[in-house]
Amino acid sequence: MSSLSSSKITLVVYLLAIIFMAFGGTMLYLSRPEPTTITINPPLPTATNAPTATPGPILVYVTGAVILPESTHELPFGSRVQDAIAAAGGFANSANKTLVNVAGILRDGDQIHVPSVDEQSLGLSLPTPSGGDLLRINTASENELLSLPGVGPALAGRIAAYRDEIGSIDSFAELDKISGIGEATIAKWQDLIAFD
Repeated sequence: MSSLSSSKITLVVYLLAIIFMAFGGTMLYLSRPEPTTITINPPLPTATNAPTATPGPILVYVTGAVILPESTHELPFGSRVQDAIAAAGGFANSANKTLVNVAGILRDGDQIHVPSVDEQSLGLSLPTPSGGDLLRINTASENELLSLPGVGPALAGRIAAYRDEIGSIDSFAELDKISGIGEATIAKWQDLIAFD
């Protein structure tokens, strides 16, 4: 009889343990916190400027009274005559510095000639320092643009505005996109414009 009652007690203990575990699990499930909703708001897009054309380096030729005459030098776009002379080693002792505009802006293909005192006294003619009389379309002011055939103040303003918008004008095809410029106008400008 005692073994029967101990079996009953064991069974009751097991049942009570199962009931407590079920009750505890239910209470744990019911007492858990509400799930948190996370909302990710991405930042608003910011306006970015369109990329502009970055001019490449230029190549210039330096002659005359410098330490390294008859030499070519690659310089950054926007360099000045003084930069070319420095690249050529600087002025030689015989240089006539008063005839050199060291502040002049260089363009690709320019020749910089530094005359010597002897050259000046002999009256020698010097090579053109900046490649002729071409209008540099990417650096010309609106007043300078007026020197082109068929360009009035309104067209000069449109050219300058278009150039400012795209960064630089690289070809006659790009000029053709500007209102008021067509094939006939471009034909007149073929030998008058440089795009550097």
